[in-house]
Amino acid sequence: MKCNMLKKKLMVPVLALTLLTGVAAGCGDDDDNSSLPTTTEQSTTSVDQMAGATATKDIVDTAVAAGNVTVLVEAVQAAGLVETLKGAGPFTVFAPTDAAFADALAALDMTKESLLADKERLATILKYHVVAGKTLAADVVGLDGKDIATVAGPTIRITVDGDMVRVNDAKVTAADIVTSNGVIHVIDKVLLPPS
Repeated sequence: MKCNMLKKKLMVPVLALTLLTGVAAGCGDDDDNSSLPTTTEQSTTSVDQMAGATATKDIVDTAVAAGNVTVLVEAVQAAGLVETLKGAGPFTVFAPTDAAFADALAALDMTKESLLADKERLATILKYHVVAGKTLAADVVGLDGKDIATVAGPTIRITVDGDMVRVNDAKVTAADIVTSNGVIHVIDKVLLPPS
């Protein structure tokens, strides 16, 4: 019952999918970013609708279906991870919002362009947001206080406080966006791997 209440509370409109939605826009010619929109639109699709509509699509195609392009799109493309996120998986992706990327860039004292140019660092940061396997909200609740290995290697810590689920210090703002090769959970901060 508690898991259902938590899951229901986490299933809010997909504000943060604005970050994931452009992943597939990066699937085109890697040298041509001119087709990427420069503005971010807010999705009005609910998590329930998105999950139901995209359960047969992979993580990248799910992002395309949302119709928004953000910093994550460019980051996944620049790091060469589009094919990985279209792979068999399954993967659990903790997807930061555009605002989360803006905050992270300020904290790192970097511009978006300098981060995108540092492909090795960028790939490590992005892989730190991915866990092997398909971990749904009900499973995340059962991982309270545990450290989980990421694809990058270092672990992330899951904590549950009432209705709030955190990954390290990031809050989960939308959960269980199910894809054919995993699941997406939206978070409000970029996770930075330990130095």
